[in-house]
Amino acid sequence: MATRCSSAIRTFSRTCRAATRPRVFAGPSRCLTTEAAASSSTSAPPPPADPKLNKIVDDISGLTLLQAADLVTLLKSRLNIQEIAMPAAAPAAAPAAAPAEESEAEKPKEKTVFNVKLEAFDAAAKPKIIREVKAMVPNLTLIEAKKFVESLPKVLKEGVSKDDAEKLKKTFTDLGATVTLE
Repeated sequence: MATRCSSAIRTFSRTCRAATRPRVFAGPSRCLTTEAAASSSTSAPPPPADPKLNKIVDDISGLTLLQAADLVTLLKSRLNIQEIAMPAAAPAAAPAAAPAEESEAEKPKEKTVFNVKLEAFDAAAKPKIIREVKAMVPNLTLIEAKKFVESLPKVLKEGVSKDDAEKLKKTFTDLGATVTLE
C-alpha cells in the first residue's frame, strides 16, 4: 500500500513541477521549417473542405505500396476503367510496323490443340474399333471399351496436338469409323 501511495505522490509532484515551470518557446522545429518552406515554394491546392474526403485521403495515405496497388486495380475493375497506354517517343519505323501487326491479329489463330471425337462406325468394323479404343485409353477393360464404342458420339482424346490428332483420325478412318477433330 505504501508503494502505491508513494508512486502516486511522485507522479503528482512531477505534474505540478511541470505546470509551474515557465515554458520557453524555442521556435518551430526543423521539420516544420522544411515543410513550411516546401509548401510556400510550391503552389499546392488547398485541402478539400469535405470531412469525408479528408478521411479518405488520410486512409489512403496510411496504406502500404502493395495495398495502394491493390486499391488501384480494385478501383479499375469496379469502375470499369481500361488501361490506356501512354504514347512514348518512338522511332519513325514503329508506326509502319503497326499495320503488319494488325493484319496478323485479324487472321484467325491456327488451332494447335484438338479433341478427337468418335462419331460413328461400320458395324463390321466394331471389334477392330473396340480393340483400338482399348489400346488407346489406359486402364480400360474390354467391356468398358465396348460400352464406350456403343455409346457414340464420344470424345476419345482431349487436348491432343495437331499431328497426333491427325494420326488418330487416319487410324480410325482406315478401320471404318467417322472421326471429327474439335
